[in-house]
Amino acid sequence: MQIGSAGLRLFVCRLTIRKVIEQESLDISIWGSPDGSNWGTGPILKLPQRFYPGNAQMVIDLRERPEVKFVRARWDVNRWGRGWPQPWFRFELRLEPAEPVGGDRGH
Repeated sequence: MQIGSAGLRLFVCRLTIRKVIEQESLDISIWGSPDGSNWGTGPILKLPQRFYPGNAQMVIDLRERPEVKFVRARWDVNRWGRGWPQPWFRFELRLEPAEPVGGDRGH
């Protein structure tokens, strides 16, 4: 996803896990890039590891990271149960604009 160099730089990352199987984990991270090619050596945000259906959200504040013009998500799944099935999650990840705390709401 391309982020403009000016304007909105504060987002809420919302994760909704709808279905899972037993004995597995989901790790999601958000990576930033200045050019859409170089993604650096570490994520700009890492959500807490998840094991069950439910919701989680975290804020990504890019106001102090003007070099970030692109973001992308990466997910890794792990299963420690025996044999089949392979890890399986049904989830949705959304990046939505957020209003800064104490921001002008037009009042």
